[in-house]
Parts: sequence; structure tokens; C-alpha cells
Amino acid sequence: MAPADTLPSWSKLQDHHTRVGKSFVLKDEFKKDPTRFEKFSFSFPNTADGSEILFDFSKNFLTEETLKLLVQVAKEAKLEELRDAMFKGEKINKTEGRAVLHAALRNVSNEEIMVDGVNVTPGVNKELKHMEEFSEAVRSGEWKGYTGKPLTTIINIGIGGSDLGPVMVTEALKYYGDRKMTLHFVSNIDGTHMAEALRDSDPETTLFLVASKTFTTAETTTNANSAKEWFLEKTEGKGDIAKHFVALSTNESEVTKFGIDSKNMFGFESWVGGRYSVWSAIGLSVAIYIGFKNFHEFLSGAHAMDKHFRETPLEKNIPVIAGLLSVWYSDFYGAQTHLVSPFDQYLHRFPAYLQQLSMESNGKAVSRSTNEFIKYTTGPILFGEPATNAQHSFYQLLHQGTKLIPTDFILAAESHNPIDNNKHQKMLASNFFAQAEALMVGKNEAQLKEENTPTELLKHKTFLGNRPTTSILAQKITPGTLGALIVYYEHLTFTEGAIWDINSFDQWGVELGKVLAKKIQAELDTEGVPESHDSSTGGLIKAFKQKSGLLGKM
Repeated sequence: MAPADTLPSWSKLQDHHTRVGKSFVLKDEFKKDPTRFEKFSFSFPNTADGSEILFDFSKNFLTEETLKLLVQVAKEAKLEELRDAMFKGEKINKTEGRAVLHAALRNVSNEEIMVDGVNVTPGVNKELKHMEEFSEAVRSGEWKGYTGKPLTTIINIGIGGSDLGPVMVTEALKYYGDRKMTLHFVSNIDGTHMAEALRDSDPETTLFLVASKTFTTAETTTNANSAKEWFLEKTEGKGDIAKHFVALSTNESEVTKFGIDSKNMFGFESWVGGRYSVWSAIGLSVAIYIGFKNFHEFLSGAHAMDKHFRETPLEKNIPVIAGLLSVWYSDFYGAQTHLVSPFDQYLHRFPAYLQQLSMESNGKAVSRSTNEFIKYTTGPILFGEPATNAQHSFYQLLHQGTKLIPTDFILAAESHNPIDNNKHQKMLASNFFAQAEALMVGKNEAQLKEENTPTELLKHKTFLGNRPTTSILAQKITPGTLGALIVYYEHLTFTEGAIWDINSFDQWGVELGKVLAKKIQAELDTEGVPESHDSSTGGLIKAFKQKSGLLGKM
């Protein structure tokens, strides 16, 4: 381990960029090499459902020499050693002294995985069995509310990874969901979020899943207590908390104090980070909605990508290549952003999920090996929306803006909803192919002149092209395919962090704002305006108190 810019291969990569990278023209590379697609596209055999996922990296700023140098950087950064240490349960999260073992949660092959001398696999399987029994009991109607009615409304209360994962997966796999169920996910402390979830809910048929490892997360416990008050008020105190609330937590004392039966606790270990927790008990809402069989396939697809990441040589390792390309663009081309645009409406929350995965993991500036601030770029800003909607909003910036925005396009060849003899899917696919090609080839003034474009509009209608894209083509978005896609991005993110020599598994950056908010919340409950803040913050607090009627009421 060492800062990336101290690696011998880093300077070689810099020389390569100076010599080749600055003059690289994608469309010319395809003319020079008819086999470019075959060289830089890879099929992932998704053993979970028998289909393949095609990853095409050929429209990236990549040559065989580039890939060779990037792989050398990965080797010198000891990517393979760090990867192997993670899967062995070593405590690679140094700042928190923890193992990083979300892969153990989807270890469907039951491989022995040790942490502190203990094989964690039996414990994981025990929790999965608990999830299976409970989810099937709710789905079948065997688990009933306090009046004997089945529970058909599920309200998941969490924040961060305890919300983004379940929200995204239940939306992505909606085709497989039980449409008799209504799902709500409440994360925002804004009372509107809870109020809207409760507005049409029936306390007799509503199940609350409270997702907080410690059961002390301020936003989650506040929302959970509000839900509890609503439930008791609507049931006139006759409602049985134990039949309508379960905890996705490890803090038994706080859970039972709340009124939840400890038998209805679903735990997960300290080596499960929030943004990696959808595979754990945090995914209980997913298991209830799509059924445990589909949830197991989801885990299996994830495990298959884990196996590929662990066993495939770096130069053919799909998430490794993607992570190396991200480093290549961030540190050598000055790209500050990365777009993920799925051509699939079911994946409309996928970019939001990846935002946390990427930016909470690699939004860091301190070297893992030296504990000093680093001098190169890390953590791109990840954003995205589903296409084709996005084509009519921000794709203008992709095509004619001044920024380099590496882009991932995702498409399933087979739609779950083949409307009008599959006309919609063909139209969707045509845009998937056309956008990547258009971003690469562009359109020059000579072409525009042939089309009799007015002279004054030539530059306005010019597309410079040479914009890099990665195309991901699946057969269908099945539970197994989704699992594999998520893990592809997990290991892409891991690769970035390993090269940049940062700890991708802590998140100290979320703490300061929370600490200050707690202090200010207490000040909002006291009379007057605090003088301990800067004039802007103090002025805003005073204005809020005036507008909300708090001044003079204490």
C-alpha cells in the first residue's frame, strides 16, 4: 500500500497519457482495429439464473497498452492482496478496526469465512432462515395483526443504507413483487414523509420494520416513535406492538424497551456497513415483497459476481477494469463526474443507490498507508436518471457541454412488459445503441454542410464526439441479474479505493453535521437566540424561530 502517485507505474501511466491519451480518438481506433469490440467486451456468466451480462468497454479511452499499465498500477497498489484480505475477514477497515464482509451475507456456497477465529457462515445462514420463515409467514397470511387480519402494508423505517437499498431493490424487482402488498419507505425526518406513509394505512393491517443497527439512530428512532404513537392512538391503546413492529437491529435492550418482542429482532454484524447491508436483515422488506426464493436468487447473483472478482485475472476482471477506467478518467483526464443511466424504468432508483455506494465510500482525502492528505483526485460525483427521460433533460450537457462525463448505459434485451409486440423495447434499445454511438462519433461541420445547415448554425449543431461510454447489456433484470449488477459496482468502488489508497469503508464525513444538529436542536427548544454561532447561522436560527412562532413562546 502506498499513495497512488508514488507508484512507479503511475508515472508510466502519466507518460502514456501524455504520449497517447491526449490525442486519442475513439472512432479512429475502431477504424484501425475491427476487433476492438471483441478485445474490450466481456461476458459475465450469471450462474444465478443462467443468463449472461455483456459489459462493453470498447467505447472507452482504452488500448491494450493502457489496460496493461492500469493493471500494473493495480498490482503495485496491492489490489489483489487487499481483495483477498477482505474475503478472508481481515480487518481492512483500519480506522474502525472492523472486517468488511458484506460478501459473507450472500455466501450461498457456504464457504467457511473466519472473523476473529470464528466461522461466520452458520450465523449468517441462521439469520437468513429466520428471514425466510418470517417473510413467508407474512406473505401467506399466517402472521396476523392484533385483530386477526393479514398484514398487507409494509412500512420500512430507516435511513441511508437501511433505506436506499430496500427502496431500490423492491422497485427494481417490482415485477416479482406481491401486488396485494403496499410498501412505504420512510427515511426523512421531515414529518411529511411519515405522514404520507400513514395517511392511507390501516393499523390493523400494517407492519413496521424499524431498521437501525444500534436502535439509536436519531432520525430512525424519532420516526419509529411517531409510528408507534400513531398506531396506539388509532387502535385506542388496544394494538399489540409485538405483532405490528419488528426490529432490524442488534440492540436487544433498546428494542424490547420500545415494545418489540426480541424474537422479532433480525440482526447483522459490525462487519456489515450500512451501504452494503441490503443483503442482510435490512433486506427483510425485499424478502417479504418478492418472496424468499427470489431473494435467494438475488443473493446468488451477487455471489457469482463475488466469485468472478476473486478468481478472474485482473486484465479480464470486469469490475476491476471498470474501477481502473474510473481512476484513469478522474486522475488523468480531469473527469469529476460519472453518469449511470439505465434504460429500464424498474431501475429508476438504481443511480440514487449507487450515489451512496460510491460517494460515501470514496469521498475521502487521506491515505490509508500514510494517514496524510493525498495530492490527487478521488471519488467522482456519481449521478443518474433513467433514459429515455434523461435524453430530454441533461444529455445536452453530455453531447455538447465542456465537461468530460464518462457514462454507463444499462439495458435488458428482454422486457418484463413487452407492450405492442415489443415495440417499446425496440424503441428503447435503439436509443441505448444510438446514444453511445453518437457520443463517440459526434457530428462535424462537413457533415452539417452536406445537410445544408445554415452557416450561422454550424458550430451550434456541431457534436465533438469522443465521449467515453460503457454499455451493459443484460438478458432481463431478474433477481440474480440485479444482484450481480450491484456487486459489479461494489467491486468497482473497491478497486477505486484500493488504487487511491483510501479507506472505502468508514464514513466519518457524516458525523460533524449530526453533532452540530443535536446541539442546535436543543437551542431551538430554549428561549432566545444563541450567540455561539456565526452571524449567518445565528441569523437563520432567529428567522426560523420568528417564522415558526417560537420566539416569545418559551
